[in-house]
Amino acid sequence: MPAALPLKLHDTLSRTDRDVTPLDGKTLRFYCCGPTVYGPAHIGNFRTFVAQDVMRRVVEAAGTPTLHVRNITDVDDKTIRDSQKAGQSLIAFTQGWTQKFHADCAALNLLPPHIEPSAVAHISQQVAMIEKLVAGGHAYAAADGSVYFRVSSFKDYGKLSHLEDRELRLGASEAASATDSDEYTKDSLTDFALWKARKPEDGENFWPSPWGEGRPGWHLECSAMILEYLGEDFDLHSGGVDLIFPHHENEIAQSCCSTHGKFAHHWMHVAHLMVDGGKMSKSIGNLYTLADLAARGYTPAEVRYVLISGHYRAPLNFTMHSLDSARQALQKLAKADKALAERGLPSPQHSAESGNSASGQKGGAALRSPAAGSEARAPGPFAEAWEVLLNDLNVPGAMGSIFGTLNKLKPAALSAEEAAATRRGLHFMLHALGITLPPVADDAAFDVPAEIQAKAQQRWDAKQAKDWATADTLRKELEAAGWLIKDSKEGFTVVPK
Repeated sequence: MPAALPLKLHDTLSRTDRDVTPLDGKTLRFYCCGPTVYGPAHIGNFRTFVAQDVMRRVVEAAGTPTLHVRNITDVDDKTIRDSQKAGQSLIAFTQGWTQKFHADCAALNLLPPHIEPSAVAHISQQVAMIEKLVAGGHAYAAADGSVYFRVSSFKDYGKLSHLEDRELRLGASEAASATDSDEYTKDSLTDFALWKARKPEDGENFWPSPWGEGRPGWHLECSAMILEYLGEDFDLHSGGVDLIFPHHENEIAQSCCSTHGKFAHHWMHVAHLMVDGGKMSKSIGNLYTLADLAARGYTPAEVRYVLISGHYRAPLNFTMHSLDSARQALQKLAKADKALAERGLPSPQHSAESGNSASGQKGGAALRSPAAGSEARAPGPFAEAWEVLLNDLNVPGAMGSIFGTLNKLKPAALSAEEAAATRRGLHFMLHALGITLPPVADDAAFDVPAEIQAKAQQRWDAKQAKDWATADTLRKELEAAGWLIKDSKEGFTVVPK
């Protein structure tokens, strides 16, 4: 049996927490469903990508190399429709949005995938897979030249989503009405498109095939590219919970029926992101991008902190207040790091992480260096936080442990060697989480949210009126929100707690 990593991760298929185990005992080979590049990715998309990034970082910090494949969907109804509206070729249009996606990924400190194939560049592989499915009786051509997968030919269909036949048919009906332009005449409601016959609205976006001109179905591209780069069996597949059905269910069916493999051996799915307690929607105006949040004064590091602050399997509520809290938390970490650096000795093995940056930005092998030749344990007093993180990527639990440890630390009481070891442990954990620390802010110049400043003014006014009870209540409320008041003869200053 291949050796398991110290990481346990929930498996959607078995509904259990399982050891993450490379099939070859050496490298964890995993696939992530990437973006459809017809516009800027929003923070809901990035919640999934950031959670996947933490998973990869933890695996590498534990000493195991990875092979990370993430696709680019550059042909579907949306990319064709919007490229024509923009008056651009499909390739030029999608390349522009792909570059924007890469820039946002770099800003969020995401490690780049080792392989990033696109659907358009793998048309021949997709056609070859369809040919195998047709030859095996798992697919059929319709009169218009479209090709469909015959769901009834795969007895295990529905095993990932755990849906019964009636639910599968209902889900297929809803999917059909949502993507009506992708639906053609087929034998059964649950059957799905592998190849879509050319339509006038496709313009010049079509390719030749044995069934006529057209383009591949959306579900097929992932199966074809997984086979090309990871083979018939691979370690782990990840995506958002919205992809479990029908996308991942369809991937399993078409892959298992065209090969002799079992496809993915572990499934990781990330829960939805909500905004202000509700669903994200363009019509509501809460479908935020990094550029939207930058315009409000927030940094990508603060956005990343919020996106990892909840457990990846639980819905996360995103608010502007959560970004303010992230700013405070990052400042606490930066101050702790600075205090340890001033007390400790230079750390040659972490020289790439000098200053306030606890994580490199260049990606690749260099980012695995903290764990090279070391045990899969964080040095210093952060071993407990590391163990918590290894239990189904419990980031909030790990962060709570980190802050608990820092709150108890008194850097001035540490020897230089102890301070240096503690700082190495802190950097190990921050690296595993992909957290980049900001410069330490001057307390007096700290950007205080308007509602906090207003409450502090109310407290000052109450104090001047000798309403000590109200002043004390407001002080406690401010402290609970993470702020302290420093009074002087001239007035007051609000600083992070």
